[in-house]
Amino acid sequence: MPQFLNATDADFEARFTELLGAKREDSPDVDAVVADIIADVRTRGDAAVIELTEKFDRLKLTPETLRFSREEIDALVADVPEHERLALELAAERIRAYHARQMPEDASWVDDSGATLGWRWTPVSAAGLYVPGGLASYPSSVLMNAIPAKVAGVERLAIVVPTPDGKANPLVLLAAQLAGVDEIYRIGGAQAVAALAYGTETIPPVDKITGPGNAFVAAAKRRVFGKVGIDMIAGPSEILVIADGDNDPDWIALDMLSQAEHDESAQALLVTDSPAMAKAVQAAIERNLQTLERREIAGKSWEDFGAIITVPDLNVAAALSNRVAPEHLELCVADPDALAEKITHAGAIFLGAWTPEAIGDYVGGPNHVLPTARSARFSSGLSVMDFVKRTTLAKMTPEALGKIGPAAETLAISESLEAHGLSVRARLNLLNQM
Repeated sequence: MPQFLNATDADFEARFTELLGAKREDSPDVDAVVADIIADVRTRGDAAVIELTEKFDRLKLTPETLRFSREEIDALVADVPEHERLALELAAERIRAYHARQMPEDASWVDDSGATLGWRWTPVSAAGLYVPGGLASYPSSVLMNAIPAKVAGVERLAIVVPTPDGKANPLVLLAAQLAGVDEIYRIGGAQAVAALAYGTETIPPVDKITGPGNAFVAAAKRRVFGKVGIDMIAGPSEILVIADGDNDPDWIALDMLSQAEHDESAQALLVTDSPAMAKAVQAAIERNLQTLERREIAGKSWEDFGAIITVPDLNVAAALSNRVAPEHLELCVADPDALAEKITHAGAIFLGAWTPEAIGDYVGGPNHVLPTARSARFSSGLSVMDFVKRTTLAKMTPEALGKIGPAAETLAISESLEAHGLSVRARLNLLNQM
Protein backbone atom coordinates (compact mmCIF):
# COMPACT_ATOMS: atom_id res chain seq x y z
CA MET A 1 0.00 0.00 0.00
CA PRO A 2 1.13 3.64 -0.37
CA GLN A 3 3.45 4.84 2.36
CA PHE A 4 2.57 7.48 4.93
CA LEU A 5 5.57 9.13 6.54
CA ASN A 6 5.98 11.87 9.11
CA ALA A 7 9.25 13.80 9.15
CA THR A 8 9.12 14.07 12.94
CA ASP A 9 8.92 10.32 13.58
CA ALA A 10 11.98 8.59 15.00
CA ASP A 11 12.18 6.12 12.11
CA PHE A 12 11.58 8.71 9.38
CA GLU A 13 15.14 8.87 8.05
CA ALA A 14 15.34 5.12 7.62
CA ARG A 15 11.95 4.95 5.91
CA PHE A 16 12.65 7.94 3.66
CA THR A 17 16.00 6.48 2.62
CA GLU A 18 14.24 3.22 1.78
CA LEU A 19 11.71 5.16 -0.31
CA LEU A 20 14.52 6.86 -2.24
CA GLY A 21 16.19 3.54 -2.95
CA ALA A 22 13.09 1.62 -4.01
CA LYS A 23 13.52 -0.10 -7.36
CA ARG A 24 10.57 0.93 -9.52
CA GLU A 25 11.64 -0.45 -12.85
CA ASP A 26 11.50 -4.02 -14.00
CA SER A 27 14.64 -4.22 -16.10
CA PRO A 28 14.71 -7.57 -17.86
CA ASP A 29 18.09 -8.72 -19.08
CA VAL A 30 17.62 -8.03 -22.75
CA ASP A 31 21.15 -6.91 -23.56
CA ALA A 32 22.22 -10.16 -25.22
CA VAL A 33 19.13 -10.16 -27.45
CA VAL A 34 19.67 -6.52 -28.34
CA ALA A 35 23.35 -7.12 -29.13
CA ASP A 36 22.34 -9.82 -31.62
CA ILE A 37 19.73 -7.57 -33.22
CA ILE A 38 22.21 -4.72 -33.65
CA ALA A 39 24.82 -7.06 -35.14
CA ASP A 40 22.22 -8.45 -37.54
CA VAL A 41 21.17 -4.99 -38.73
CA ARG A 42 24.80 -3.94 -39.17
CA THR A 43 25.45 -7.05 -41.28
CA ARG A 44 22.28 -7.40 -43.33
CA GLY A 45 20.81 -3.88 -43.29
CA ASP A 46 17.34 -3.57 -44.76
CA ALA A 47 16.80 -7.33 -44.86
CA ALA A 48 17.28 -7.66 -41.10
CA VAL A 49 15.05 -4.67 -40.32
CA ILE A 50 12.30 -6.03 -42.58
CA GLU A 51 12.43 -9.53 -41.05
CA LEU A 52 12.38 -8.22 -37.49
CA THR A 53 9.51 -5.85 -38.27
CA GLU A 54 7.45 -8.74 -39.64
CA LYS A 55 8.30 -10.82 -36.56
CA PHE A 56 7.51 -8.20 -33.89
CA ASP A 57 4.98 -5.90 -35.56
CA ARG A 58 3.25 -8.37 -37.88
CA LEU A 59 3.92 -6.01 -40.77
CA LYS A 60 5.50 -7.10 -44.04
CA LEU A 61 7.58 -4.35 -45.66
CA THR A 62 9.95 -3.89 -48.56
CA PRO A 63 12.84 -1.42 -48.87
CA GLU A 64 10.44 0.82 -50.81
CA THR A 65 7.80 0.81 -48.06
CA LEU A 66 10.03 1.23 -45.00
CA ARG A 67 9.42 4.97 -45.23
CA PHE A 68 6.02 6.64 -45.23
CA SER A 69 5.38 8.35 -48.54
CA ARG A 70 4.25 11.96 -48.70
CA GLU A 71 0.90 10.80 -50.07
CA GLU A 72 0.37 8.38 -47.17
CA ILE A 73 1.19 11.05 -44.61
CA ASP A 74 -1.15 13.58 -46.24
CA ALA A 75 -3.99 11.06 -46.37
CA LEU A 76 -3.64 10.05 -42.73
CA VAL A 77 -3.19 13.61 -41.49
CA ALA A 78 -6.37 14.62 -43.29
CA ASP A 79 -8.30 12.37 -40.87
CA VAL A 80 -7.25 14.37 -37.79
CA PRO A 81 -10.28 16.20 -36.30
CA GLU A 82 -10.05 20.00 -36.49
CA HIS A 83 -10.04 20.55 -32.72
CA GLU A 84 -7.13 18.13 -32.29
CA ARG A 85 -5.23 19.80 -35.12
CA LEU A 86 -5.70 23.23 -33.56
CA ALA A 87 -4.54 21.97 -30.16
CA LEU A 88 -1.44 20.41 -31.69
CA GLU A 89 -0.70 23.59 -33.65
CA LEU A 90 -0.94 25.68 -30.47
CA ALA A 91 1.40 23.28 -28.67
CA ALA A 92 3.91 23.39 -31.55
CA GLU A 93 3.84 27.18 -31.63
CA ARG A 94 4.47 27.52 -27.90
CA ILE A 95 7.19 24.84 -27.81
CA ARG A 96 8.98 26.45 -30.76
CA ALA A 97 8.85 29.93 -29.20
CA TYR A 98 10.22 28.67 -25.88
CA HIS A 99 13.08 26.71 -27.39
CA ALA A 100 14.08 29.52 -29.75
CA ARG A 101 15.12 31.49 -26.65
CA GLN A 102 17.53 28.71 -25.67
CA MET A 103 19.81 29.15 -28.66
CA PRO A 104 23.32 29.92 -27.39
CA GLU A 105 25.47 32.70 -28.85
CA ASP A 106 28.92 32.52 -30.40
CA ALA A 107 31.66 34.48 -28.63
CA SER A 108 35.09 35.91 -29.51
CA TRP A 109 37.52 38.18 -27.64
CA VAL A 110 41.18 39.19 -27.49
CA ASP A 111 42.87 38.46 -24.14
CA ASP A 112 45.73 40.30 -22.43
CA SER A 113 48.38 38.36 -24.36
CA GLY A 114 46.90 39.37 -27.70
CA ALA A 115 45.45 35.92 -28.45
CA THR A 116 41.98 35.71 -29.99
CA LEU A 117 39.82 33.16 -28.21
CA GLY A 118 36.20 32.09 -28.38
CA TRP A 119 33.72 29.47 -29.40
CA ARG A 120 30.99 28.83 -31.93
CA TRP A 121 27.92 26.63 -31.89
CA THR A 122 26.87 24.37 -34.75
CA PRO A 123 24.03 21.84 -35.00
CA VAL A 124 24.42 18.11 -35.45
CA SER A 125 23.88 17.32 -39.12
CA ALA A 126 21.31 14.55 -38.67
CA ALA A 127 19.19 13.38 -35.74
CA GLY A 128 16.88 10.42 -35.26
CA LEU A 129 13.82 10.41 -33.04
CA TYR A 130 12.35 7.21 -31.63
CA VAL A 131 8.58 7.38 -31.18
CA PRO A 132 6.84 4.52 -29.33
CA GLY A 133 3.92 2.93 -31.14
CA GLY A 134 0.77 1.21 -30.03
CA LEU A 135 -0.83 2.35 -26.76
CA ALA A 136 2.14 4.55 -25.76
CA SER A 137 1.98 6.66 -28.90
CA TYR A 138 2.28 10.30 -27.94
CA PRO A 139 2.23 13.08 -30.55
CA SER A 140 3.26 15.54 -27.82
CA SER A 141 6.58 13.71 -27.49
CA VAL A 142 7.16 14.12 -31.21
CA LEU A 143 6.85 17.88 -30.81
CA MET A 144 9.05 17.94 -27.71
CA ASN A 145 11.87 16.04 -29.44
CA ALA A 146 11.63 17.27 -33.01
CA ILE A 147 11.04 21.00 -32.52
CA PRO A 148 14.21 21.65 -30.46
CA ALA A 149 16.19 19.79 -33.12
CA LYS A 150 14.81 21.92 -35.91
CA VAL A 151 15.19 25.14 -33.87
CA ALA A 152 18.84 24.16 -33.35
CA GLY A 153 19.27 23.93 -37.11
CA VAL A 154 19.45 20.15 -37.60
CA GLU A 155 19.40 19.70 -41.36
CA ARG A 156 17.99 16.16 -41.46
CA LEU A 157 15.55 14.79 -38.90
CA ALA A 158 14.30 11.22 -39.19
CA ILE A 159 11.61 9.51 -37.13
CA VAL A 160 11.15 5.80 -36.51
CA VAL A 161 7.74 4.76 -35.23
CA PRO A 162 6.51 1.16 -35.04
CA THR A 163 3.13 0.55 -36.64
CA PRO A 164 1.93 -2.84 -35.32
CA ASP A 165 -0.36 -4.54 -37.85
CA GLY A 166 0.19 -1.53 -40.10
CA LYS A 167 -1.84 0.86 -37.93
CA ALA A 168 -0.40 4.37 -37.75
CA ASN A 169 -1.43 7.20 -35.44
CA PRO A 170 -2.48 10.18 -37.61
CA LEU A 171 -1.74 12.62 -34.75
CA VAL A 172 1.86 11.41 -34.58
CA LEU A 173 2.25 12.02 -38.30
CA LEU A 174 0.67 15.46 -38.00
CA ALA A 175 3.02 16.32 -35.13
CA ALA A 176 5.97 15.26 -37.27
CA GLN A 177 4.68 17.40 -40.11
CA LEU A 178 4.24 20.46 -37.86
CA ALA A 179 7.72 19.99 -36.40
CA GLY A 180 9.41 19.85 -39.80
CA VAL A 181 10.47 16.18 -39.73
CA ASP A 182 12.10 15.11 -43.00
CA GLU A 183 11.71 11.31 -42.96
CA ILE A 184 9.32 8.93 -41.15
CA TYR A 185 10.02 5.17 -41.08
CA ARG A 186 7.42 2.62 -39.91
CA ILE A 187 9.83 0.53 -37.84
CA GLY A 188 10.55 0.20 -34.14
CA GLY A 189 12.42 -1.74 -31.48
CA ALA A 190 16.17 -2.26 -31.18
CA GLN A 191 16.34 -2.80 -34.94
CA ALA A 192 15.15 0.78 -35.55
CA VAL A 193 17.77 2.19 -33.17
CA ALA A 194 20.46 0.13 -34.93
CA ALA A 195 19.27 1.34 -38.33
CA LEU A 196 19.49 4.98 -37.20
CA ALA A 197 22.92 4.48 -35.67
CA TYR A 198 24.62 2.45 -38.38
CA GLY A 199 22.45 3.01 -41.42
CA THR A 200 21.07 0.53 -43.94
CA GLU A 201 20.76 0.56 -47.71
CA THR A 202 17.58 2.65 -47.36
CA ILE A 203 18.02 4.50 -44.05
CA PRO A 204 21.05 6.84 -43.81
CA PRO A 205 22.69 6.97 -40.36
CA VAL A 206 22.21 9.89 -37.97
CA ASP A 207 24.49 11.61 -35.46
CA LYS A 208 22.20 11.61 -32.42
CA ILE A 209 19.19 9.57 -31.29
CA THR A 210 16.55 10.85 -28.86
CA GLY A 211 13.18 9.64 -27.66
CA PRO A 212 11.72 7.13 -25.18
CA GLY A 213 11.14 3.42 -25.62
CA ASN A 214 10.81 0.05 -23.89
CA ALA A 215 13.60 -2.02 -22.33
CA PHE A 216 14.82 -3.17 -25.76
CA VAL A 217 15.01 0.39 -27.07
CA ALA A 218 16.79 1.57 -23.92
CA ALA A 219 19.33 -1.24 -24.16
CA ALA A 220 19.91 -0.48 -27.84
CA LYS A 221 20.50 3.21 -27.09
CA ARG A 222 23.06 2.25 -24.45
CA ARG A 223 24.86 -0.01 -26.93
CA VAL A 224 25.04 2.48 -29.80
CA PHE A 225 26.15 5.37 -27.57
CA GLY A 226 29.59 6.43 -28.73
CA LYS A 227 28.79 5.61 -32.34
CA VAL A 228 26.05 8.24 -32.00
CA GLY A 229 24.95 10.55 -29.23
CA ILE A 230 21.81 9.85 -27.20
CA ASP A 231 19.65 12.05 -25.00
CA MET A 232 19.11 9.93 -21.87
CA ILE A 233 17.81 6.59 -20.66
CA ALA A 234 14.44 7.57 -19.24
CA GLY A 235 12.78 5.65 -16.42
CA PRO A 236 9.16 5.60 -15.22
CA SER A 237 7.45 8.97 -14.78
CA GLU A 238 7.33 10.67 -11.39
CA ILE A 239 5.79 13.69 -9.68
CA LEU A 240 6.32 15.30 -6.29
CA VAL A 241 3.78 17.85 -5.07
CA ILE A 242 4.58 20.21 -2.20
CA ALA A 243 1.27 21.58 -0.94
CA ASP A 244 0.20 23.72 2.00
CA GLY A 245 -3.22 23.55 3.66
CA ASP A 246 -4.82 26.10 1.36
CA ASN A 247 -5.46 23.84 -1.64
CA ASP A 248 -8.23 21.87 -3.26
CA PRO A 249 -7.35 18.25 -2.38
CA ASP A 250 -9.10 17.04 -5.51
CA TRP A 251 -6.77 19.15 -7.68
CA ILE A 252 -3.72 17.74 -5.91
CA ALA A 253 -5.05 14.19 -6.20
CA LEU A 254 -5.66 14.54 -9.94
CA ASP A 255 -2.21 16.05 -10.46
CA MET A 256 -0.67 13.03 -8.77
CA LEU A 257 -2.83 10.59 -10.71
CA SER A 258 -1.87 12.31 -13.97
CA GLN A 259 1.56 10.72 -13.61
CA ALA A 260 0.43 7.51 -11.94
CA GLU A 261 -1.73 6.70 -14.98
CA HIS A 262 1.36 6.63 -17.23
CA ASP A 263 2.82 3.41 -15.91
CA GLU A 264 2.41 0.91 -13.08
CA SER A 265 6.00 1.81 -12.13
CA ALA A 266 5.34 5.57 -12.03
CA GLN A 267 5.54 7.36 -8.70
CA ALA A 268 3.41 10.11 -7.17
CA LEU A 269 4.52 11.77 -3.92
CA LEU A 270 2.90 14.44 -1.76
CA VAL A 271 4.82 16.47 0.81
CA THR A 272 2.66 18.75 2.98
CA ASP A 273 2.86 20.69 6.22
CA SER A 274 -0.88 20.11 6.77
CA PRO A 275 -1.99 16.75 8.25
CA ALA A 276 -5.55 17.65 7.26
CA MET A 277 -4.49 18.14 3.63
CA ALA A 278 -2.62 14.83 3.70
CA LYS A 279 -5.79 13.00 4.74
CA ALA A 280 -7.97 14.90 2.27
CA VAL A 281 -5.67 14.14 -0.67
CA GLN A 282 -5.47 10.48 0.29
CA ALA A 283 -9.27 10.29 0.28
CA ALA A 284 -9.49 12.19 -3.03
CA ILE A 285 -7.04 9.81 -4.69
CA GLU A 286 -9.01 6.78 -3.57
CA ARG A 287 -12.24 8.41 -4.72
CA ASN A 288 -10.90 9.33 -8.17
CA LEU A 289 -9.44 5.86 -8.65
CA GLN A 290 -12.99 4.49 -8.65
CA THR A 291 -13.81 6.18 -11.96
CA LEU A 292 -10.50 6.90 -13.70
CA GLU A 293 -10.29 5.26 -17.12
CA ARG A 294 -6.75 4.02 -16.48
CA ARG A 295 -7.51 3.15 -12.86
CA GLU A 296 -5.83 -0.26 -12.99
CA ILE A 297 -2.51 1.29 -14.02
CA ALA A 298 -2.81 4.34 -11.77
CA GLY A 299 -4.06 2.25 -8.86
CA LYS A 300 -1.13 -0.15 -9.13
CA SER A 301 1.33 2.78 -9.26
CA TRP A 302 -0.25 4.44 -6.22
CA GLU A 303 -0.47 1.20 -4.27
CA ASP A 304 3.13 0.13 -4.90
CA PHE A 305 5.06 3.39 -5.08
CA GLY A 306 2.91 6.27 -3.86
CA ALA A 307 3.65 8.15 -0.65
CA ILE A 308 2.36 11.05 1.47
CA ILE A 309 4.86 12.76 3.73
CA THR A 310 3.93 15.29 6.41
CA VAL A 311 6.57 17.81 7.48
CA PRO A 312 6.77 20.47 10.18
CA ASP A 313 7.35 23.29 7.68
CA LEU A 314 8.00 24.03 4.01
CA ASN A 315 11.76 24.38 4.52
CA VAL A 316 11.86 20.69 5.40
CA ALA A 317 9.67 19.99 2.38
CA ALA A 318 12.18 21.72 0.08
CA ALA A 319 15.09 19.82 1.62
CA LEU A 320 13.32 16.47 1.11
CA SER A 321 12.41 17.40 -2.45
CA ASN A 322 16.07 18.11 -3.25
CA ARG A 323 16.94 14.64 -2.05
CA VAL A 324 14.26 13.11 -4.26
CA ALA A 325 15.32 15.27 -7.26
CA PRO A 326 11.94 14.64 -8.93
CA GLU A 327 11.24 14.67 -12.64
CA HIS A 328 8.22 16.94 -12.05
CA LEU A 329 7.82 19.20 -9.01
CA GLU A 330 4.64 21.13 -8.27
CA LEU A 331 4.79 23.91 -5.68
CA CYS A 332 1.18 24.42 -4.61
CA VAL A 333 1.90 26.90 -1.83
CA ALA A 334 1.11 30.53 -1.02
CA ASP A 335 4.49 31.81 -2.29
CA PRO A 336 5.78 29.30 -4.86
CA ASP A 337 8.46 31.65 -6.20
CA ALA A 338 10.08 31.96 -2.77
CA LEU A 339 9.98 28.20 -2.24
CA ALA A 340 11.41 27.60 -5.72
CA GLU A 341 14.53 29.52 -4.68
CA LYS A 342 15.25 26.69 -2.24
CA ILE A 343 14.97 23.97 -4.89
CA THR A 344 18.27 22.88 -6.43
CA HIS A 345 17.37 19.51 -7.98
CA ALA A 346 14.28 19.05 -10.17
CA GLY A 347 13.64 18.32 -13.82
CA ALA A 348 10.83 20.88 -14.11
CA ILE A 349 9.10 23.10 -11.55
CA PHE A 350 5.44 24.11 -11.79
CA LEU A 351 4.71 27.22 -9.76
CA GLY A 352 1.37 27.61 -7.99
CA ALA A 353 -1.88 25.68 -7.80
CA TRP A 354 -2.99 27.01 -11.20
CA THR A 355 -0.04 25.34 -12.96
CA PRO A 356 -0.76 21.61 -13.18
CA GLU A 357 2.04 19.41 -14.47
CA ALA A 358 -0.21 18.31 -17.35
CA ILE A 359 0.16 21.79 -18.87
CA GLY A 360 3.88 21.08 -19.12
CA ASP A 361 3.21 17.81 -20.93
CA TYR A 362 1.46 19.60 -23.76
CA VAL A 363 1.30 23.36 -24.20
CA GLY A 364 3.36 25.07 -21.50
CA GLY A 365 6.40 25.51 -23.74
CA PRO A 366 9.27 23.96 -21.75
CA ASN A 367 10.27 20.43 -22.72
CA HIS A 368 8.59 17.44 -21.12
CA VAL A 369 11.50 15.06 -21.79
CA LEU A 370 13.04 15.21 -18.31
CA PRO A 371 15.54 13.37 -16.10
CA THR A 372 14.05 10.60 -13.96
CA ALA A 373 15.23 8.30 -11.16
CA ARG A 374 16.97 11.15 -9.27
CA SER A 375 19.16 12.02 -12.27
CA ALA A 376 17.97 15.64 -12.01
CA ARG A 377 20.81 15.89 -9.48
CA PHE A 378 23.24 16.02 -12.42
CA SER A 379 21.33 16.36 -15.68
CA SER A 380 18.74 18.49 -17.43
CA GLY A 381 15.70 18.02 -19.61
CA LEU A 382 15.90 17.89 -23.39
CA SER A 383 16.60 21.23 -25.04
CA VAL A 384 18.13 22.93 -28.04
CA MET A 385 21.49 22.32 -26.36
CA ASP A 386 21.11 18.59 -27.04
CA PHE A 387 21.27 19.24 -30.77
CA VAL A 388 24.20 21.67 -30.94
CA LYS A 389 27.85 21.30 -30.06
CA ARG A 390 30.47 23.87 -29.16
CA THR A 391 33.70 24.25 -31.06
CA THR A 392 36.41 26.28 -29.37
CA LEU A 393 38.49 28.81 -31.31
CA ALA A 394 42.03 30.04 -30.64
CA LYS A 395 44.29 32.31 -32.73
CA MET A 396 47.83 33.26 -31.66
CA THR A 397 49.74 36.23 -32.99
CA PRO A 398 53.55 36.03 -32.91
CA GLU A 399 53.51 38.33 -29.89
CA ALA A 400 50.92 36.20 -28.07
CA LEU A 401 52.87 33.00 -28.75
CA GLY A 402 56.02 34.72 -27.47
CA LYS A 403 54.28 35.50 -24.18
CA ILE A 404 52.59 32.17 -23.42
CA GLY A 405 54.51 29.71 -25.62
CA PRO A 406 57.42 29.14 -23.18
CA ALA A 407 54.98 27.94 -20.51
CA ALA A 408 53.49 25.44 -22.97
CA GLU A 409 57.00 24.20 -23.82
CA THR A 410 57.82 23.79 -20.12
CA LEU A 411 54.69 21.77 -19.45
CA ALA A 412 55.29 19.57 -22.52
CA ILE A 413 58.80 18.74 -21.29
CA SER A 414 57.45 17.96 -17.81
CA GLU A 415 55.06 15.44 -19.40
CA SER A 416 57.84 13.90 -21.55
CA LEU A 417 56.04 14.84 -24.76
CA GLU A 418 59.01 16.02 -26.77
CA ALA A 419 57.25 16.78 -30.05
CA HIS A 420 54.73 18.94 -28.23
CA GLY A 421 57.48 21.11 -26.88
CA LEU A 422 59.41 21.18 -30.16
CA SER A 423 56.33 22.33 -32.11
CA VAL A 424 56.20 25.41 -29.90
CA ARG A 425 59.99 25.87 -29.73
CA ALA A 426 60.31 25.88 -33.55
CA ARG A 427 58.10 28.94 -33.72
CA LEU A 428 59.74 30.63 -30.74
CA ASN A 429 63.17 30.18 -32.36
CA LEU A 430 61.95 31.91 -35.51
CA LEU A 431 60.37 34.63 -33.41
CA ASN A 432 63.72 35.20 -31.63
CA GLN A 433 65.42 35.67 -35.00
CA MET A 434 62.96 38.34 -36.10
